[in-house]
Amino acid sequence: MNKTPSTTGQKIEQALEKALDPLATALKRATRPSGTEAAAPTPPAGKPGLAISPLAVPFPTIPPIGGVEMATARAGFYKHERDDLVVFRFARGTSCAGVFTRHKIGSAPVDWCKKQLAAGDGKDVRALVINAGCANAFTGKAGADAARRTATEVAKRFGCRQRDVMLASTGVIGVVLDEKKILAKLPEIEHGLAADAWAKAGRGIMTTDTFPKGAYAEAEIEGYKVRIAGIAKGSGMIAPDMATMLAFIVTDADIHPSVLRALLGLHVRTTFNSVTVDGDTSTNDTCLLFATGASGAPRIGRVGDRRLKSFSAALDKVMLDLAHQLVRDGEGATKFVKVTVDGAASPASARKLAKSIADSPLVKTAIAGQDANWGRVVMAVGKTEEPVDRDRLAIRFGPHQAALDGAPAPTYDEAKMTAYMKNPEIDITVDVGSGRASATVWTCDLTKGYIEINGDYRS
Repeated sequence: MNKTPSTTGQKIEQALEKALDPLATALKRATRPSGTEAAAPTPPAGKPGLAISPLAVPFPTIPPIGGVEMATARAGFYKHERDDLVVFRFARGTSCAGVFTRHKIGSAPVDWCKKQLAAGDGKDVRALVINAGCANAFTGKAGADAARRTATEVAKRFGCRQRDVMLASTGVIGVVLDEKKILAKLPEIEHGLAADAWAKAGRGIMTTDTFPKGAYAEAEIEGYKVRIAGIAKGSGMIAPDMATMLAFIVTDADIHPSVLRALLGLHVRTTFNSVTVDGDTSTNDTCLLFATGASGAPRIGRVGDRRLKSFSAALDKVMLDLAHQLVRDGEGATKFVKVTVDGAASPASARKLAKSIADSPLVKTAIAGQDANWGRVVMAVGKTEEPVDRDRLAIRFGPHQAALDGAPAPTYDEAKMTAYMKNPEIDITVDVGSGRASATVWTCDLTKGYIEINGDYRS
């Protein structure tokens, strides 16, 4: 999915990127947060019968974040026993920024969030309501009315304005949201609100996901420790930029909405907009970033403030961690694949080339079959019509050179390459010899499991 900021802010993003330039390279690196706990014994909340991805990672230990509480409930959007409703309640004065799908048929909750964030400038957002099992997309006026009624009733219960409530949905397209199922659970939700329910919230938003996705990091602002935590869902219909992906990130830092928008727009390009599972874009892709201000750290109200360096790096870490987990849970995935294109004429060209490789069914099925068929990479590069110097083209799989100077590498060793392809994580690097720009996209292989999962998605 292609995500676009809720308000135009490219100039702001560029200013922020320039101000944080010393970290520009470091921000693109991510590692798992320290201190992960063993996977919760509670069974996954996704579709029954799906085996947990072999690439799954454990849900991290996430401490309470000041200014936010959450609760889950079973509203009944699914036939089987599972929580499918998640509600966040935020402290007064919480700032919010959003990035959404560029799909031409956006869902009712996407339309709602974009409208309300624009109306309130992202100030004083008080609640977030997420349901799984019904996308409320392509539902016309009936879907929009259901979204509005949901926000109205939640606002009444939480003592805030209608526009202070954000909405997100995921599930089957073309089914109008039955908001009565949500409203009936609000008393239970309000009673169950807790600051330490991150793992439950992560499970509650799953659809065909096989494991809950969470990330956590800490940063410093003028000596104050600030926390950043997030959850995400998505395993299919994942393509740059943004897919059938929902991501919700909360920090206790005190940051003005305009700065949040700039940060989100900056980091989404190299995280959520740089992953792909199947090349398809969702109607519902949503990423929301909330700042409660409960840490006590001084307020950041200016884009380019140098005090943002540590925070910006930590936010990038959380977002990239979540984005990688989406790929690790790709429907039927058995391989986590990093595709890097170097030597491109421009960053945009590098990105198109990397996406072409990562989205190619022929490349992805070869990886699934553990076949180092680098000729398919050549195909994916050449079909883009991007500037490529054929006689300087070089391809590596991990440390192994497959092609060099537009021909098979003299040192090519089929046995070593075949052994490398058995690894669960594969790196493909291509130098197209046309310039100095580079880009990285993460993807997974394409297996029979993808067909099985999507062939009976509604059954």
